[in-house]
Amino acid sequence: MMPAPRHRLDALARAVGDLAAQTPLVREGGVVTHVSPGHYRVGGLSAFVKLGERVAIPAADGDRIGEVVRIDAAGATVKPFEGAIDARLGARAWRLEPFALDPDPSWKGRVIDALGRPIDGRGPLAAGPEPALPFREPPPAMRRARTGKHFRTGVRAIDLFAPLCAGQRIGIFAGSGVGKSTLLAMLANARDVDTVVIALVGERGREVREFLEETLGERRAKAVMVVSTGDESPMMRRLAPNTAMAVAEYFRDRGEHVLLIVDSVTRYAHAARDVALAAGEPAVSRGYPPSVFSDLPRLLERAGPGTEGTGTITGIFSVLVDGDDHNDPVADNIRGTLDGHIVLERTIADRGRYPAMNPLASVSRLARGVWTAEERELVRRFCALIARFEETRDLRLMGGYQPGADPDLDQAVAIVPKLYDALRQDPSSPRSEDPFREVAGALKG
Repeated sequence: MMPAPRHRLDALARAVGDLAAQTPLVREGGVVTHVSPGHYRVGGLSAFVKLGERVAIPAADGDRIGEVVRIDAAGATVKPFEGAIDARLGARAWRLEPFALDPDPSWKGRVIDALGRPIDGRGPLAAGPEPALPFREPPPAMRRARTGKHFRTGVRAIDLFAPLCAGQRIGIFAGSGVGKSTLLAMLANARDVDTVVIALVGERGREVREFLEETLGERRAKAVMVVSTGDESPMMRRLAPNTAMAVAEYFRDRGEHVLLIVDSVTRYAHAARDVALAAGEPAVSRGYPPSVFSDLPRLLERAGPGTEGTGTITGIFSVLVDGDDHNDPVADNIRGTLDGHIVLERTIADRGRYPAMNPLASVSRLARGVWTAEERELVRRFCALIARFEETRDLRLMGGYQPGADPDLDQAVAIVPKLYDALRQDPSSPRSEDPFREVAGALKG
């Protein structure tokens, strides 16, 4: 009998190795002892699992996967990734290997869920050579590079009053229906980036295809979308921003400039709250457990410049301000962590002026490194005129304004309405290339 060719033996060895990796000879397991609407308990696993590890319950159509959120001597509390609890008392539950992604450059143009599974109907994803952990530590502070050059968004109001740098992290704070998603769609079309990673967290399902086909359009080829809609479980909504961050970190470590957009961080905080409450944490601040306020900076700090010699992640995070209360605990925590904030106000949107950005309340902490001395003085003067114009609005409506009595107010009345008109912009408007020159031309006109 002739011996098998060498290449066939190598192929057989690889197949056996892959099978052994996927089907270990020894597995740690336990038994479901308690089932509730939001979680279930597994006895017999406490000595074998750690917080954050995954557990699977076999089912006819595939495993039901959950994450360990609490461990005590009696058992482990597991929150499922599926929306509904599909466990019964006495069912076997098995410990899984730690979850990791395998990003690859071919992921650009694809849509995935929080677990890294393709949902765009375009076949399986190619696996990259190196695994990427969804919950990764930020780069060490002393090894991190400085922020890069001026990053033009193409949105006139932002580039004028709150300019960004490559590697900056900024938040867009707004109530519902104030134009937050429209502004994010405009920012997603920024030119000076190599890759765009978008996380839609808790959003409406109908917005996914709209964002992909109408907003991105031809730029879809350089974008990766991570989607977890509002009907999915809190575990999926909590995982989605971390999955998007891991994908962004992969491209950043390749030396690329990545634009990361997360919409919204507030819904991520809501999902983290649900998980923490299921784990037995007490609510300490408007219903939020303490771990939420440590999870937020841990996520946000991962964006920004990488270590020297790698790329950067410019992070844009939307914050849904509950009840238009900008002092909400989540909003306040995020504001203190980021490198700036853009405030959208309902009163401005009610006047039909979009983007509904309030220049007086919006801050970019890196703006001084972008403006020249002349531009900085011009922006300061514009803000003074806007403040004077707005604080006298009621007085002017009552007929108490007399031209010539206050030169500063006269100048504000003459300039600010033209400035407001110059700042108007929507997704169909031309991209802003030089906001100072464009505003100067509008004021002269």
